[in-house]
Amino acid sequence: MTIRVLIVDDHAVLRAGLRMLIDAEQDMETVGEAGNVRDAIFETRSAKPDLVLMDIVMPGESGLEGVPKLLHEHPSMKVLVLSMQDDPSYVREAFAVGASGYVLKEAADAEVVAAIREVAAGGRYVHPELGARLITAETEAQRRADEDPLSEREHEVLTLLARGFTNQEIAKQLFISVRTAETHRAHVMQKLRLTSRAELVSYALTNGLLES
Repeated sequence: MTIRVLIVDDHAVLRAGLRMLIDAEQDMETVGEAGNVRDAIFETRSAKPDLVLMDIVMPGESGLEGVPKLLHEHPSMKVLVLSMQDDPSYVREAFAVGASGYVLKEAADAEVVAAIREVAAGGRYVHPELGARLITAETEAQRRADEDPLSEREHEVLTLLARGFTNQEIAKQLFISVRTAETHRAHVMQKLRLTSRAELVSYALTNGLLES
């Protein structure tokens, strides 16, 4: 079975290079090119590719904004992001919007070809170094969440509660509804396993939340 690939990148020279790379493989063929998300959508409708090789930074909409739109047009299609962005947050966002793989433009030709095959076959692919950094970042984020389970807004509510503000006063101070303030208060008490205002004040004092 031949893997039909659509190349989406705003650099014509790079698209030409990728086309040569893909068309040199016996089990792949380039069925279209696009320099932006809008053109990619039209190409997807006409070419019906099995896989889209998608850049992130392009004029107009970014590749990450375009992924859901392309998948809406052709749900069975796969998207492999090919980008210069080596920040793990981009990898996380790419998978969150529906991409199945992420490979760096600096990768060797063999890696790009292998990634296309892996994603087209229904697998997932992440550049090895990026994958390791992503795991490290997620581990650190989980550690911080375990140490401090409260969101920024919950911290604000906790501080105001410890200072003696009522739910109504907190709602007015934070420009939220009383019901929302009550919900935040309940979440704070639950997450910190507190049962009274006295325990809440003690927690705030211990953690320096009442300092000016």
